[in-house]
Amino acid sequence: MSWWGKGIGASVGFALGGPLGALLGGVIGHQVDRQQYRRERLEVHSSDQQATTQAAFFTATFAVMGRLAKIDGHVSEREIEMARSVMHHMQLNEAQRRAAIELFNQGKSDGFDLEGVLDQFRRVVHRRSALVQMFLEIQISAALADGALDNRERDLLLHICERLGFSQLQFQLLFTRVAAVMGLFGGPGASQGAGGGAGRAGPSPKARLEQSYAVLGIEPTVSDDELKRAYRRLMNQNHPDKLVSKGLPEEMIQLATEKTQQIKQAYETVKEARGL
Repeated sequence: MSWWGKGIGASVGFALGGPLGALLGGVIGHQVDRQQYRRERLEVHSSDQQATTQAAFFTATFAVMGRLAKIDGHVSEREIEMARSVMHHMQLNEAQRRAAIELFNQGKSDGFDLEGVLDQFRRVVHRRSALVQMFLEIQISAALADGALDNRERDLLLHICERLGFSQLQFQLLFTRVAAVMGLFGGPGASQGAGGGAGRAGPSPKARLEQSYAVLGIEPTVSDDELKRAYRRLMNQNHPDKLVSKGLPEEMIQLATEKTQQIKQAYETVKEARGL
């Protein structure tokens, strides 16, 4: 059962507390009648670490996504579509979808406490670096939804990464991986490169191979043994069941599944090119 089933809205917010709990309880607390709230508030305790971690991930994901979408002064239709895409992949029910939209809108508001949200999120996920990485990859995907990354978006992404304990180098690696999956090439700040853009033909075999190395996070010069180790490491880190056990909301398991499929496809492409 997911965190949502264990205690909807205000009851989970009560267990979570802090800026994240205030956001979550505020946007969906009205969906719970008073009797249900009193009952579920007793059932959901802060000691239920997985439930509170899942609630924190859900809340932070959509609120921070809203902040990123607004940072360049306006929210584009493609950025809104990216948020909808994440919701679609999560197969949210109607109540969850409304909550996600409201969290996105809260993130766009002038009074949004980004620092408080990031600091609490880091405390809740603690040392689960795979969860933080999944969160960051979702945010990078959202920022790249319009096919470009301007300086304000880049600076905010860097700030988010650093606040969550990821270095600038780690950001560069994550950005390259996400951009490769989305068919966009070039470093942070590049508007678009080979293989990107609506209406273009698919990438050439050479570009596809370069993209596959980027998805795997390795250089084309690595040995076959290093290639295999990198692949096994990524598959182990991103296994959907393992991520859920660490606190990824069960509603996001489809995103994790697609990520492992992308890793597998990239590995098969490189293996074929190497004749393995």
